[in-house]
Amino acid sequence: MLNWVSTLTKYLNKFLELGVLLLAVSVIAEIVFGPNVAFFGSQVTKNLINLLNSLGEQGIAALIIVFAVQVFNSVNAPIKFNEVKNERYLKVIDKLKDIRNAQIAYKSVNGVYSDSFDGLIKFIDTAQYTLIQKRDSSYMKYDRVYRIDMLKEVVVIDTLGFASVKDSLFGSSDRYKLMAEVPIDGVNQMFSIKADVIDKNGYNVPVFEVRVSKDAILFDQNKDLLKQEKALMSVDGVNGPDLVLGSMTDVSTNGNWPTTYDAIARN
Repeated sequence: MLNWVSTLTKYLNKFLELGVLLLAVSVIAEIVFGPNVAFFGSQVTKNLINLLNSLGEQGIAALIIVFAVQVFNSVNAPIKFNEVKNERYLKVIDKLKDIRNAQIAYKSVNGVYSDSFDGLIKFIDTAQYTLIQKRDSSYMKYDRVYRIDMLKEVVVIDTLGFASVKDSLFGSSDRYKLMAEVPIDGVNQMFSIKADVIDKNGYNVPVFEVRVSKDAILFDQNKDLLKQEKALMSVDGVNGPDLVLGSMTDVSTNGNWPTTYDAIARN
């Protein structure tokens, strides 16, 4: 029912906007070209004045209010859209940054990235980092060529212990258990996740990609403004139809959002 009302309201607003535009064009055309200008009828200005006179003071006041509301909505809609967009993008980016940290930890232990959230969450629950210490050392070794003892320098790696991946990345928080879910109220959708090993200049390189569409994030927003947002190409915005972390074709753990979001989002 609410969707039906919203759709009807949208079309009524569009109809009103079109009517106001045609009226303005008609008045300007009549002023410039005279009352008998083609396509717009005749005496538009006179008919408009007669209409206003018939409405009386209260009618004119009501008409002014209607136009004022329409102008306010046309100006305020993009502002409200950007406020909602930025708030939701920040939530999504926070989640993507958690996923990035988890993937980097996964690769440091397994040599590749995880291609599933179940595997990534299980890894966080159970895996441990090996804590090591590197130190320089040296010793004397007999050289068979020169037949003398010679100094040899080496790097000694000591294992100091182990640390939980979960504690290192998330402390006491268990938010990682929901990292697959898009964190927007009213959205019942998961991030898509892919991982592979690609050839890059003759080397096998692990890559991964996580993404979610702007359609999902901004599902209940103005469709015209959403269409513009999906087509955005700007250094200050999130380009393209999706929010994306990583890449399946390039070696990258970056997202497609500008650094301004990183400055605001939770580290």
